[in-house]
Amino acid sequence: MNILSQYWGQMLDAFWVTIQLTVLAGIGALVIGTILAAMRVSPIPVARWFGATYVTIFRNTPLTLIIVFCSFGLYQTLGVALAPEESRTFINTNNFRLAVLGLAIYTAAFVCESLRAGINTVAVGQSEAGRSLGLTFTQNLRYIVLPQSFRAVIAPLGSVLIALTKNSTVAAVIGVSEAALLMKEMIENEAAIFVIGGLFALGFMILTLPTGLLFGYIGKRLEVASR
Repeated sequence: MNILSQYWGQMLDAFWVTIQLTVLAGIGALVIGTILAAMRVSPIPVARWFGATYVTIFRNTPLTLIIVFCSFGLYQTLGVALAPEESRTFINTNNFRLAVLGLAIYTAAFVCESLRAGINTVAVGQSEAGRSLGLTFTQNLRYIVLPQSFRAVIAPLGSVLIALTKNSTVAAVIGVSEAALLMKEMIENEAAIFVIGGLFALGFMILTLPTGLLFGYIGKRLEVASR
């Protein structure tokens, strides 16, 4: 209890950073993944090739490598900064945004495959009906296919979001002050590895369990409503 009372404020701050990483990277991954899914089913061969190549590369590349590349490759080598360099908090802000970028482009590959599976559940006749009404590919995807495919993959997308929450711990390798970095510092300062590990495990359970329950509930409600 002494450890909890001593580090309570820091733990709240660290988990708040974890939540921010999850939400921002999740939004980015959803946008990128949706575009990639559209490319995967596009009638344009180059778009299909690009989507398939993206998914193959990022699904088979370690997340740590992607995060490190975003920090050392984009910023230190190419000079790409995502925050004003004159800011006093430049290093922390830039590392945070680079971590969001890395998590988003990595998770987008999994979002894409989940959505593509949902697209495949939509009856071909519905797409053909849309084309017979004069809808373009983009309009067909937007008004007919994607709304139904999102319904079908709400639970899988929830699993992707839970995985993203846990994957956010990798951001610690570039100095982002989220939960994993604080846990490392606490273990180094306190001789209570099991207590500290248990506290952070409980913290991540508090973050991920409601997410799984919420997405499962929404998935069931929409599944019943679509019948």
